Amino acid sequence: EMKLSAVSKKLWCVHKQLLLLLAPLVFLPLLFTLPEKEGKCLYVILLMATFWCTEALPLAVTAMLPVCLFPTLGILPAKKVCPQYFIETNFLFLSGLIMASSIEEWGLHQRIALKVLSIVGVKPAWLILGMMLTSSFLSMWLSNTATTAMMLPIASAILESLFGDLETLKQKCQSLDDPESALINGTLCAVTEFLKTNETNVHVSSKPLETSRKDDMKVWKGFLICIPYAASIGGTATLTGTAPNLILIGQLKSYFPDCDLINFGSWFAFAFPLMLLFLFLGWLWISFLYGGLNSRLCFKKHDCRAQAEAKAKALIIEDYKKLGPINFAEGAISFFFVLFAVLLFTRDPKFVTGWSVFFKKGYVSDAVTGVIIVSILFFFPSQKPSLRWWFDPQAANTPYVPLLSWKKAQDSVPWNIIMLLGGGFAMAKACEESGLASWIGGHLQPLAEVPPAAAVMLITAFLACFTEFASNTATIIIFLPVIAELAMRVSVNPLYFMIPATVGCSYAFMLPVSTPPNSIAFASGHLMVKDMVKTGFVMNILGILSVSLAMNTWGVAMFNLHSYPEWAHPVNKTAIALVPFSSVSPLNVTF
Repeated sequence: EMKLSAVSKKLWCVHKQLLLLLAPLVFLPLLFTLPEKEGKCLYVILLMATFWCTEALPLAVTAMLPVCLFPTLGILPAKKVCPQYFIETNFLFLSGLIMASSIEEWGLHQRIALKVLSIVGVKPAWLILGMMLTSSFLSMWLSNTATTAMMLPIASAILESLFGDLETLKQKCQSLDDPESALINGTLCAVTEFLKTNETNVHVSSKPLETSRKDDMKVWKGFLICIPYAASIGGTATLTGTAPNLILIGQLKSYFPDCDLINFGSWFAFAFPLMLLFLFLGWLWISFLYGGLNSRLCFKKHDCRAQAEAKAKALIIEDYKKLGPINFAEGAISFFFVLFAVLLFTRDPKFVTGWSVFFKKGYVSDAVTGVIIVSILFFFPSQKPSLRWWFDPQAANTPYVPLLSWKKAQDSVPWNIIMLLGGGFAMAKACEESGLASWIGGHLQPLAEVPPAAAVMLITAFLACFTEFASNTATIIIFLPVIAELAMRVSVNPLYFMIPATVGCSYAFMLPVSTPPNSIAFASGHLMVKDMVKTGFVMNILGILSVSLAMNTWGVAMFNLHSYPEWAHPVNKTAIALVPFSSVSPLNVTF
């Protein structure tokens, strides 16, 4: 047994290297059993999927494999693979990341967070709502990871002022049978003072104190868990909020060049109400589970809790005051941030005429808009310009500082994600040109019997589960081509399957390893895996139901999902012909 244990430990130490050696051998039969080009393409995709899911190689390195494997295996020439790594969609992503780095540079995100928290108040349920609203709003523009990393320290400071030191609180929860120690908790100072003067009542009062401490501990967990969840939900509301949204745009442009239904404005109009709906349902669930909706915590007045809440409110106000009045740089960033969002939203929102009509049709895209705005940040002054400075010989000759330096932007942009996006676009191109997507679609014929509305729920549920164990970007890269082909096979508008799949990839709530925000919250040491599984399981169900509702109501109206679109016909003439329209014609598809 000892020998077996020692061997297993050694195997675990080199499991990534073993995967790198064994995976290519395991998938080798595909090269000989499938049609030549499709088999080679599937071989590379399964190899990359294995490396992405196990992280046997760094994600960005795996994303570069198409550059060496597609040309050498004769799947796609290098001149077609390499341009996929920096297509227009990547420039939109890059402009979003640069805007986010300027917001972080001048602390605007912290000002927004503290302002929202001071407005919602410090009752546990309302404070959880404030945390979730702030986290989701920030993660629409910043990365989910950066949002979580910024919000958790703020939450911890508020929690300590509400409930005292966490370690002390934990110890008190573990020794509930000790009435002496039960009176030490700093947040119950008012009750402690009362007990000191009424010692005969100690045995009567210890029970409420024990209950209160358990409630405090639950609320603490609720605070920590709501932030990464809200960050993941918020990222779905904008195209630049999370990588899978951009993968969808890139693959749509590759598969359906004539499809221009989705851009920053139309996506926001669809996904923002969905985000608000899911956020509200998530808040109700988390507040219910962790005590925030408990009537005693929400409404009834307790002198000791009122003191703690006043202290927490004072802390938020004090932290906000420390930021001082809004300076010129923060005002300028706020202006460009709002301009960035408004111009992207109004370029071509589909439901009204956008400003892009003033330019040559098809020339100005979201990427152009984003790059124009963020380019200004590199020369716009961070100090208020003054004419007096030119004529005052005594004025300090300090160097000119723009709102953002390239060094700061370079340091804060996650270039590995841009490589990952590129790898995904290269993979999609290979699936299309090698005929693999069409070949897989031919084997998905039995799914034509499933009603489209049920298929949406199944697709969302499957990807939400799969992304618990793999990167959401890698997940959507692997499955989106297959889902597009499936939609064409069953004569359903491809967007009806592709949009829920994309959104579902961001709904990873059950495990600490599912997303970086989950990992950051779990690393605080105050959450257990069972807390995340219990909360996340219901969150996943709420997410699936929310997406299905959105797709079958305002999604149908916005993207004309009730009919099979013209833009999907030319790409798949042969595949469409394989499915008898009498059995699954657009007229028979009900939503």
